[in-house]
Amino acid sequence: MKQKLGIIITIVLAIAVLALINSAAYVGEKEKQDSEFVPNRSTYNSGATGTRALHDFLNEGGYQVMRWREPVDKLLGSGGSRVRTFVIVGRTQTTIDREEATTLLLWVAGGGRLVIIDRRPEDDLLPRSGDWRVTTEMLSFPMTVDATNPQQMTEGIKPIQPSQPTLLTQQIAAVLPSRYYSAIKIFPLTEEEKKKEKETAGTEDFDDEAPPPPVAEAATTSPAPVIHLSTPSAPLLVDYPHGRGQIVLLSDPFLVANDGIALEDNLQLALNVLAAPDGLVAFDEFHQGHGMTHNAFISYFAGTPVLAIFGQVILVTLLVLWTRSRRFARPLPLAEVDRRSSLEFVASMAELQQRAKAYDLAIENIYSRTRRVLARYAGVDYNSPRRVIADRIAARSSVSAHQLETLMRQSEDAINGGGISELQTIHLVKRLREIETTLGLRMRSREVKQAK
Repeated sequence: MKQKLGIIITIVLAIAVLALINSAAYVGEKEKQDSEFVPNRSTYNSGATGTRALHDFLNEGGYQVMRWREPVDKLLGSGGSRVRTFVIVGRTQTTIDREEATTLLLWVAGGGRLVIIDRRPEDDLLPRSGDWRVTTEMLSFPMTVDATNPQQMTEGIKPIQPSQPTLLTQQIAAVLPSRYYSAIKIFPLTEEEKKKEKETAGTEDFDDEAPPPPVAEAATTSPAPVIHLSTPSAPLLVDYPHGRGQIVLLSDPFLVANDGIALEDNLQLALNVLAAPDGLVAFDEFHQGHGMTHNAFISYFAGTPVLAIFGQVILVTLLVLWTRSRRFARPLPLAEVDRRSSLEFVASMAELQQRAKAYDLAIENIYSRTRRVLARYAGVDYNSPRRVIADRIAARSSVSAHQLETLMRQSEDAINGGGISELQTIHLVKRLREIETTLGLRMRSREVKQAK
């Protein structure tokens, strides 16, 4: 047991030393300062370029809002039936590929509502609206501007009034975008583009298993995008139908970012654009790097020394198990364990005394101990006379002094050679035990076990 205790203590100390070394050597990642050149539009980001303020306001304002952390193909299943508006803010950390864009537009064509708030959205997310095409063009690039300074972000920009009264501009007097907004370009298809598109559609060989590219429902007239907000140079907010759904494009994320949403009527614009009449508003966090694709334990302790400590503990445990399974010396013989009961000696002595009829010896073994505890109980010396011990005990208990003295005299006579039978021996021992029980004298642990 001592050897195992030493091993256990050694392992505990090793783990403690590893934890201290990892904690001392751990250097947390420095918090990255928000930059408009490399923004983080996640609803988890409370910095200048994040959208946490908007998400928390919607959540606390009673709107149905959530963070979507699953692939977009889940929108086509039962998980997406509750989602009414899907929001993509800014250039995401993970690029939305063509297949994902196709899936997302299929969901929109089925009646969903896609809100894109970005200066340069993916082209695959902006399908044509009938005979009209929609794209964006960045007018200037944010290189050295301080994203945490709203004055620098809006320098030289005047508040913009709605182009026309619509549902997306209701209760809005003016909004204030940043000086890095993009211009939304809307232009019709030329006759050459229409002819080329028809020829391409007629000769293209689609895979039977692949879904056809989503297009708007056939109509005799081409639905042109509606302009809701426009700067002197270009539109800022447009929407247009796609199938049974709708696509809303806002070309400046600053209007909904943490440092810009409080300016002018930017918050009201965000509410008009995002708050659908019914259904759930889902912010795309899957492509912002918060997808539910990792182990929950690893994700929770990511960026801390806990994972390193956990790995080292496993390594130490495996090392201990390996060393315990290896032999470092010659084999040792098994330890011989004495399996005899502690009562075997008592039983043997009792049998010998019974065969030899040495009843005096049996009484001596028991009476000597009983006299010692009686003397201690009486508060006198072991060699004190029987009468003194009996009188003292009788004064402190309900035991009769005469009966106790007689019992002690009979026991001593048997020990000193007086004739005694087996039955008398049992009777004397029984009376001695009764005296001990009456006086509440504790027996030794070995005698307790024997009594049981």
